[in-house]
Amino acid sequence: MTSSDFEKLRETSIPSLNLAVQEYRHRATGARHFHLACDDTNNAFLVAFRTVPHDSTGVAHILEHTTLCGSRHFPVRDPFFMMIRRSLNTFMNAFTSSDWTAYPFASQNRKDFDNLLQVYLDAVFFPLLERLDFAQEGHRVEFAVPDDPDSELVRKGVVYNEMKGAMSAPVRRVWQTLQSNIFPTTTYHYNSGGEPKEIPKLSYEQLQAFHRDHYHPSNAVFMTYGNFPVAEHHARIEALALGQFRARALDLEIPKEQRYRTPITVGGRYALDPAENEAEKTHIILGWLLGESADLREAMHAQLLSDVLLDNSASPLRKALETTNLGTAPSELAGLDDDFKEMVFACGLEGSEPGRAQAVERLVLDVLEDVAEHGVPREQVEAVLHQLELSQREIGGGRFPYGLQLMVKALPAVLHGADPVQILDIDPVLAELRRDIENLDFIPSLARKMLLDNNHRVRLTMEPDKTLNARDEAEERAQLAELKASMSEQDKLKVVELAAELKARQERQDDPSVLPKVGLQDIPDTLKIPEGVVRPVEALPATWYDQPTNGLLYEQVVVDLPQLEARLVDRLPLFSECLTEVGCGERDYLQTQAWRAAVSGGISARASVRGDVVDTSRIKGVFAVGSKALLRNQGSMAELLKETFARARFDELARLRELIAQMRAYREAHVTSHGHVLAMTAASAGMGPAGALAQRWSGLEGIRFIKALDDTLENKSELEHLAQDLAAIQSSILQAHPQLLIVSEAKAHGTIHKGVEAQ
Repeated sequence: MTSSDFEKLRETSIPSLNLAVQEYRHRATGARHFHLACDDTNNAFLVAFRTVPHDSTGVAHILEHTTLCGSRHFPVRDPFFMMIRRSLNTFMNAFTSSDWTAYPFASQNRKDFDNLLQVYLDAVFFPLLERLDFAQEGHRVEFAVPDDPDSELVRKGVVYNEMKGAMSAPVRRVWQTLQSNIFPTTTYHYNSGGEPKEIPKLSYEQLQAFHRDHYHPSNAVFMTYGNFPVAEHHARIEALALGQFRARALDLEIPKEQRYRTPITVGGRYALDPAENEAEKTHIILGWLLGESADLREAMHAQLLSDVLLDNSASPLRKALETTNLGTAPSELAGLDDDFKEMVFACGLEGSEPGRAQAVERLVLDVLEDVAEHGVPREQVEAVLHQLELSQREIGGGRFPYGLQLMVKALPAVLHGADPVQILDIDPVLAELRRDIENLDFIPSLARKMLLDNNHRVRLTMEPDKTLNARDEAEERAQLAELKASMSEQDKLKVVELAAELKARQERQDDPSVLPKVGLQDIPDTLKIPEGVVRPVEALPATWYDQPTNGLLYEQVVVDLPQLEARLVDRLPLFSECLTEVGCGERDYLQTQAWRAAVSGGISARASVRGDVVDTSRIKGVFAVGSKALLRNQGSMAELLKETFARARFDELARLRELIAQMRAYREAHVTSHGHVLAMTAASAGMGPAGALAQRWSGLEGIRFIKALDDTLENKSELEHLAQDLAAIQSSILQAHPQLLIVSEAKAHGTIHKGVEAQ
């Protein structure tokens, strides 16, 4: 039963996800609501708006921040972070995409869910949007010494500084440049997060207008997930927000991009640390504009083609990009992006040189021509379909609760005019694709239609520039000096007063009692924690967990880390990364990659070290190899795990050389974006042996180590020594006593037990 304020449009069951999608429309405003009804107690909510910027001032991003700085019923400076301390939430956040902004949360507690709903709805529909918050979150000028007008003028702002950091990351800058050129005329041409040089052009009045034009229920999509009754959601949403609005005509439709008649070639530069060598630091990327993401058939064809080309090292395009000497690694941007109204496919290399751009383009086009002419092995296409089915069924972990994962997966489709039910339930499309691939010309025709015959193609060459940061900083200083020179004494006084007001506002102690909270009486007396059952597999200790997994099986082999000499300890992270990327037994790495794709959802390996809770000088480490699979493949997956754990081979030296080069390229490219993590790792390095190991493995020391190692591997003897070290680590680990961890639905435990025993 639902509120009369909402009209029920349909209800569709999705058996593979064990849920039903209910679609509603708010009668007075036209707001849409999709409820994903299921038995999950971790209930989730989001409200989203199509946000369509027409410049790179970051208006949508700054609005997201200022919206959470106080509202009509909760007039405190920072209700969002204050609620974190007053809530039992399992997730709280807000984020801005290229053409939408969403405000999601999740909680298992009914009162807490209602509390968060109050705060979120009041924030998005009735924000204070005060001028001080715009200055704090967006941008402002301030004197270096805030109360001294004789000191130099500087620019500040939370989003301004955030985007200066974000856009200094090479991969982010490369992607934004590619995106701007693939979309020359639509909203995607602009940086929705904000370009640092453009952010200061945004006025407070423009921010307010953007809220009026976009944050209206007629432009809103509500999504909920879980076992709370939908009628209660409707009653709360109506009372807290929608009952105070009427329908409004809004024209926020995004037009199709104007297509290029011939491919274009563009260049760009990204900032490189002056201490770095510019050699082999160029990114060369090819990008194509494809069809509309709302066309499910078109979208699935694009995803199938992308995965056939790039899914793993045995895929034709990834193989070519990994093995060429034109660059050090395939671009991180390689693959399909379907978050836009029209999809983008990209591929290319990092660690290259500007003069190789034409050769890289020729390499890619030659691979595509070969696929269009000769196709790919049928088993590779079937493996890709297997991966798509597995991703459909998986109840993932990660940084989002499962319900939010589903909602965020469906949200872009809703905003772009697609049917979210089709996006969530791809089984019918998979069945259609299985019939399509019976035609041997299916994949070749997709390669030709979507890529080779598609003239809307951009070749981007992004070169490193060691002076770019210095030039940008000098330009900013000159602009601020010119601004200061034009200021009257009254203008300078206003800057000093603004800084004082902001300081006072930051130091003000708001009354938290205006915000709702949960108390001890609202917390259940018991916490439901899954308990495993110990049931050995032959002589091997095994712990079994019964969890709803939508027909999937998760399995890990775990051993205590043995004592290793110092040289091998430093190479343990490399062992973990290489173990799942090399060949096994009689199979080389290409055959092994194809096998893994056909029978599992991938395989992972990691070493983990933790300090003792009481005595941090005592540490314990474990090594784990894990995989996941559909239940029908459980026997094959058990064999895969066993082969990977016991028979991984490190004798393919060329493959090891490629992997180390790729690791180095990745870590160097992410120094900026992982700066806070690197800083925390360095700060904790002296607090105990676990912290010291983290610094050696994944901190700044680890980056220096991988760079130094990579520089030596052109020497074949050094490469052979590395292979010997990895084999020595494997031999030591095999001496330890393994245990199994198995997670699946209880009804499948017996079949799984037999399958594991058979290996």
